[in-house]
Amino acid sequence: MQVLLIVHAEVPNEVDRTPFDQWFDRHMPEALRAFGAVRAWRTWSRTDPSKHTAFYEFSNLETANAAIQSPGNEFDAKWSGRATRTRDVVEVVQRLPD
Repeated sequence: MQVLLIVHAEVPNEVDRTPFDQWFDRHMPEALRAFGAVRAWRTWSRTDPSKHTAFYEFSNLETANAAIQSPGNEFDAKWSGRATRTRDVVEVVQRLPD
């Protein structure tokens, strides 16, 4: 089973995007370890430059559910009022070619 924690962030002000990108570059390895994820990656949208998405892969639903319960205090302290965030846990039900 492959399970993903997906963290969507919207950074509406263009001047915040480079600092956000730099902060997340440092934050992601810490989050990967703290969450107990297998791997992680992130993206910036090419259709809407304000949208950033981070993916954390887990080998089971229990670990992903525990990760989504983390308070995210570091994100809130740094980006409150400048970036909004939503989280979702999804289970991969089909992947091609496999």
